[in-house]
Amino acid sequence: MHALVSQMTTSEGGGFDGEVTVFAHIADTLQQQSWCVVPGGLPMSLTEKLFCRIRDLDDAAFTVAGVGRSAEHTVNRFVRRDQIAWIEGHGDAEQAWLAWAARLQIYLNSHLFMGLFSLESHFAHFRAGDFYKKHVDVFRPAETQRGARRILSIVVYLNPAWQPGDGGELLIYDEAGGEVVQSVQPSFGNVVVFLSDEVPHEVLPASRDRYSIAGWFRRNGSVSDRPDPPR
Repeated sequence: MHALVSQMTTSEGGGFDGEVTVFAHIADTLQQQSWCVVPGGLPMSLTEKLFCRIRDLDDAAFTVAGVGRSAEHTVNRFVRRDQIAWIEGHGDAEQAWLAWAARLQIYLNSHLFMGLFSLESHFAHFRAGDFYKKHVDVFRPAETQRGARRILSIVVYLNPAWQPGDGGELLIYDEAGGEVVQSVQPSFGNVVVFLSDEVPHEVLPASRDRYSIAGWFRRNGSVSDRPDPPR
């Protein structure tokens, strides 16, 4: 993985030159393993817009994050302690994020034939000391459950001047969940993409506010008598 990253061309702003270069790197890496880390993968201008957007959101826009879905959704502060605000396309920053993610979706469908149909995503705010213990992003194995149709997870970090001592790393585990295979700093513009049902991961506590976007590309699970809404 480190070799793949080092071969990519970086710009003066710290990101990678060219959107297609980033998309191709993600597609190529997912053919080799179930996760991909792209330092500075989100365009700097978009990262800055999204950071301003999440910082400008009123506290009332956020809700305490829970675990499980639908009737089984509960708040469990032993498992996670972040707050979230769903991205609905309000304002230029949210629309630009959804457009970027849509282009990534088209690229991955074209090159990997993943059948990605829709995206749901939210802003996430971890206050100092907040965490999210080891988990996977698919809640139910049965195809009749909406959570099972999450195919590909994406995380984008919105933290300027993040330092290693600030904590808040994303730990990626092997499929069995026993060994950490990658530790990712939540630095400005870093992008992580992984298969939702195969990659256990964990968010460690940070010493200051930590901002990100978490999203999931999904397959269409609608049937004739029951439409499948995003969440």
